Amino acid sequence: MAKGKRTYVGFYSEETGNLVHVTNIQKKNFAAGEKLSLRKYNKRTKQHEVLKLKEIKKG
Repeated sequence: MAKGKRTYVGFYSEETGNLVHVTNIQKKNFAAGEKLSLRKYNKRTKQHEVLKLKEIKKG
């Protein structure tokens, strides 16, 4: 079975370590080992935080 071109990733909070946001990305847009960090709103802490990208298993 062929592997898909997209992979699921989760964004984890640097402060609390909680999973905040889940999305899927195209593998070809990210080089191997490249990490993405975003500043997004965390509903649990009710403030903006820096989130780190980490690949997750789906299903």
